Amino acid sequence: MSAESNLSQVSSILFICMGNICRSPTAEAVFRQKSEKKGLDLHIDSAGTIGSHAREKPDHRAQKAGVARGYNFDKIKARKVTEQDFSQFDLILAMDEQNIKDLKKVAPKEHLHKVHLFLEFANSFSDTEVPDPYYGGAKGFQYVLDLVEDASDGLIEKLKK
Repeated sequence: MSAESNLSQVSSILFICMGNICRSPTAEAVFRQKSEKKGLDLHIDSAGTIGSHAREKPDHRAQKAGVARGYNFDKIKARKVTEQDFSQFDLILAMDEQNIKDLKKVAPKEHLHKVHLFLEFANSFSDTEVPDPYYGGAKGFQYVLDLVEDASDGLIEKLKK
């Protein structure tokens, strides 16, 4: 089932990566700002498939790159995805295929249709996954922002229809 099939009823979106300190908090910060500017009233959050960074702020490199583009990370803290998230959120957007596999192991069957790759909504990039910038340099965080901005714009376009 495509992520676009029930977008008219979406009121909450959860972004997922592994540790919830680089990619998914970036997606949360970017999407929150972009959706608010377009007048969308959505509940937006992020989480990780592992909990080893729980309660930590996003990676300082992700924050530095995002703040330089005008995004706010102030209230974002890492947490692990919970079973309740699958019923609470209408759309659960993973950054890569491994996140999808990990989510499908814990998602209640009736909520599996909510889990998709975030880059399904990208318009300008052919990438299917947001690469993890954690072990790379600053360019990786810039590229993550490029991908996340593009997919955010694409998703907002679809939500506004």
